[in-house]
Amino acid sequence: MDGRSPAVKKETVGRPGKIEVSHLTRARSSWAASSLRPLVTRKATPSATRIPPPIPAAIETAEEFGKRIYVEAWKRGWSHAEKKVVMGDGAEWIWNLADQHFPGAEQIVDLYHARQHLWDLARRLHPNDEAGQRVWMKVHQRRLLDRGKIEKLVVALRSTASSNPEVIEKIRTEAAYFERNAVRMRYPQFRRQHLFVGSGVIEAGCKTVIGSRLKQSGMFWTVRGANAIIALRCCHSTAGSRITGSPRAA
Repeated sequence: MDGRSPAVKKETVGRPGKIEVSHLTRARSSWAASSLRPLVTRKATPSATRIPPPIPAAIETAEEFGKRIYVEAWKRGWSHAEKKVVMGDGAEWIWNLADQHFPGAEQIVDLYHARQHLWDLARRLHPNDEAGQRVWMKVHQRRLLDRGKIEKLVVALRSTASSNPEVIEKIRTEAAYFERNAVRMRYPQFRRQHLFVGSGVIEAGCKTVIGSRLKQSGMFWTVRGANAIIALRCCHSTAGSRITGSPRAA
């Protein structure tokens, strides 16, 4: 699961958006969310190879989006899948939806998002020092994160010294992020099961279907107008299959 945030007009003012709130109450009023196409791994059939599966997408709350992908998953045979996986970037709303609608599914944090968290910290610790950043990443990414040694990574981060209060806070935040998602970052274990560890397909889908059309320079949308275009984009991207991003009233 992932999202894009096209600009919408004042009708969404006051509605919660990309902020931390309690379980299942984060409203994604300015987000067009798209779920991963290969939602359920099954043996391909001739018809399945000819028609791409639909992309569920709409500007709606996380709770509404959760219901949308739940229905879509069951249509695609979720109950018959031998291995069930939910992948996300580590955002709490994604795991909230996974726990509610897909209990028991393997949860995986996209490896490249996790790496980006380390790169952000490396740039803070070694500003204007690319060589220092690469050395730091070699230890913390290649030897720890990529090998699924998250507990050791957390210890290493919390042992990192800095005199800058902002950097100290960044270290604390990132250490908490990795600690919270440790069981979702066992990448060698996931690879041995032949599971995806990257969400590139989701990212590409969001960018191609949503971002390239709704986030052009100077664009502002009403929720109803944006959802109408999203529905058409979803229809067009799935080679004439049914529209899955139904327009909603603004």
